[in-house]
Amino acid sequence: MNQYLIPANTKKGELIFGLFRTIDLIILGSGVSLTVLFMLLVPLTSTGLVVFALSPAIVCCCLVIPVPNYHNMLVIIIEAVEFFSHRQRYIWKGWCAISDEKDKK
Repeated sequence: MNQYLIPANTKKGELIFGLFRTIDLIILGSGVSLTVLFMLLVPLTSTGLVVFALSPAIVCCCLVIPVPNYHNMLVIIIEAVEFFSHRQRYIWKGWCAISDEKDKK
């Protein structure tokens, strides 16, 4: 019998650790680095300063967190910006397009 096994998700093999693209790791690394720098330079005496110091890492982690049906939140944001900023033109080619043409004539 000729049976072939096709992997369910072949794109995961192209990703680092099966989850991240290179740009995702750059974003995550820069956010964590900036957080470490803020924690060293800013006196963490109040809750507001602690939140300020931790905010780059939290934001970057939320951007690269995996999401079902998309790669991560960054991809969802990019897709939403492209969808709302570009002109949308949908050409109808459904099953009833032929019947609409007959009705018009």
